[in-house]
Amino acid sequence: MEHIRILAVDDHEMIMFGYKYILEDADFCDFKITVDTANSFELGIKKIEESTISYKYDIILLDIQLSITEEGTPHTGEDIGVFARKTVPDSKVVFMSSFSDNYRINNILTTVDPDGYMVKSEINKKTLYDMVHTILKDPPYYSSKALQAIRRKMSSNISIDENDKKIIYHLSIGTKTKDLTNHISLSLAGIENRKRHLKVIFGIEKQNDQALINEAKIRGFI
Repeated sequence: MEHIRILAVDDHEMIMFGYKYILEDADFCDFKITVDTANSFELGIKKIEESTISYKYDIILLDIQLSITEEGTPHTGEDIGVFARKTVPDSKVVFMSSFSDNYRINNILTTVDPDGYMVKSEINKKTLYDMVHTILKDPPYYSSKALQAIRRKMSSNISIDENDKKIIYHLSIGTKTKDLTNHISLSLAGIENRKRHLKVIFGIEKQNDQALINEAKIRGFI
């Protein structure tokens, strides 16, 4: 019987060991699963590096939001995904995250190009089972909410660049315009110009920032 090896990286150990228990106990016809775990960025990187020596992870499961590293650096599961793509390109990468917003999911698709994305609220025994089968046989695998976010983004015929996306995203989480310069490499005047341009292309040039946020949500940018 084939042996499938999976690495799960999540700083919520009960969730991570839930994946381990369900997958190792599942009755797969063609293979048996072993799940290794890592509860931090550092340990996740270490296990991926070790896998290049004596064994291979068939699937790497990653949470996006991880605890700050021992050095105080806010690395994420996205950083591990980028590292895995370079270090173990044959391993399948799947994100398991509570984030279901369009901005975060589509950003992950751009930076990592994962083989799957599951929103945690949709994860259960059946979806885990289906995910493993799909990822091994015919990837990608997206849970329902992740697929909705991807489709909404694809349906928009408006093209905006990365700075525009960041402006919309930070406004949507409550960042004041005057504080956007802390997150985006543009002057305040440049940001104001970008906002005006976005309102024009969205057809809401006479309206406020909340209208911009609402329209961006409708069009799938956040």
